Amino acid sequence: MRIMKLTTLALALAAALPTQAADPAIDLKKELQALKEKVADLEARSRAAPAAPAAAPAPAGMTDDQLKDFNRIAIKTEALEDGRDAAGFKGLKVSGYADPTYIYNFNKDRGSFQFLVPAAGEGYGYDNSYFGTVSLDLQKETENGTKFHLNLIPKRGTGDFNDASIVNEASVWIPLGGNDTRLFAGQVPDWSGYEYQAPTMYKDVTHNLLFDFTLPYFYTGAGLELVRGKWDVKLMLANFNQSIRKVGQSVPMFVFRGDYSGGEFWGYGLAGAVGYKNNSRAFVDSGFGTDPGTGAALQEGGAPVSTKDTLYTTLEVDGWYTRGDLTLNGHVVYGGQQKAAITADATGALRDSMWVGASALLAYKLTERLEGVLRADYIYNQQNGGGLMDWTAADAANGVGPAYGGDATLGDPNKGADKYAVTVGLNYALNANVTCKFEYRYDGATQKVFGNKDLLTGTGADPKYLKSNSLLGTALVFSF
Repeated sequence: MRIMKLTTLALALAAALPTQAADPAIDLKKELQALKEKVADLEARSRAAPAAPAAAPAPAGMTDDQLKDFNRIAIKTEALEDGRDAAGFKGLKVSGYADPTYIYNFNKDRGSFQFLVPAAGEGYGYDNSYFGTVSLDLQKETENGTKFHLNLIPKRGTGDFNDASIVNEASVWIPLGGNDTRLFAGQVPDWSGYEYQAPTMYKDVTHNLLFDFTLPYFYTGAGLELVRGKWDVKLMLANFNQSIRKVGQSVPMFVFRGDYSGGEFWGYGLAGAVGYKNNSRAFVDSGFGTDPGTGAALQEGGAPVSTKDTLYTTLEVDGWYTRGDLTLNGHVVYGGQQKAAITADATGALRDSMWVGASALLAYKLTERLEGVLRADYIYNQQNGGGLMDWTAADAANGVGPAYGGDATLGDPNKGADKYAVTVGLNYALNANVTCKFEYRYDGATQKVFGNKDLLTGTGADPKYLKSNSLLGTALVFSF
């Protein structure tokens, strides 16, 4: 088609050219020959020149105006990404939760909302554990794979046992030649058992007995994480429940955690600790007498003196199975500490504490939003008047120790009470971010170790010890 157009143009030009009167036939013949040569040259150039690119059509379903808008959005998106990277937000994840809680304790005759309760005022107990909190969680991963984790909980976090710090976790995880081997350091919460600290990650309002009475709070130190096949192993040298050790304490504790993923639906873990830790029962003899209530050695002026370190060991195994609507969890633990039992022998010498415990949980989704939960716990703790992890004295509020607080005129001070608890609960998901929890919990003991309101307050006409107690609890858990 292009060649025909050029030929027609040439003929038209030839017709328009003026002729010479001298020899019109010869002149016209020459001019036609010249035009043919020009046409041939133009045709050759046309074939050699590349075709002009056609205008890019808009993508299917888009008009030209929509394409322009799309291009503007792409430019703005690139600018936002550049701004995010320059501000350090790339690889940053922000999350958090809050769980205002209500607990009614029958023995204490106290029904109270519990939220941001300081540990220094109320202490730590099974009716006031790691709940009623608010948390802000920041996780950052750099391009080289290094991870930083900062978790802030102003009250009822691990930092509450560390000079009232709001830092629940602060740790850095550095890959060594690959993500399957990492060096980590800082402060991390304890990793034992099937129940986690955050209320978004366990089923009931309260925690199980093993969580509250046999497990550590946090570790401060450095270690290695090794991911090998289906195993994820963490090994750590750390201060145990301390951010800094006291003068005279020089040997860190060895702690570990190993998780095996058996498949999509099940797995198990092992955790433990061995080493010398602070022992609030083993006071240094100062020569100024002892406290008649706790047996603690006193310094001049009547204040307790510093404590000794004694050997502490614990080993636990936990497992999980989740498939469809069904969840099963189990946890067994063995632990003990030298010279940490509640009752000394007849000569006043301190004796070793020892405990063995088990916990099991069954949860089933009754509907898409509603889940039923049943949990049962047991701790054997009879040896030498009892004694659990950092429970080195009789505690009537939590049911720890020998009968009647160790009063030899009423019970045997050398035999501690075994503890058990049964919890029935319901969880209802209001939406993707809010869950309502409800529970009834019954706590029992083999001896009379729970104090009633009159005994715990030191006022009233009927102070007494009981073998059991009950709780009603509810919590509103919001997370993002």
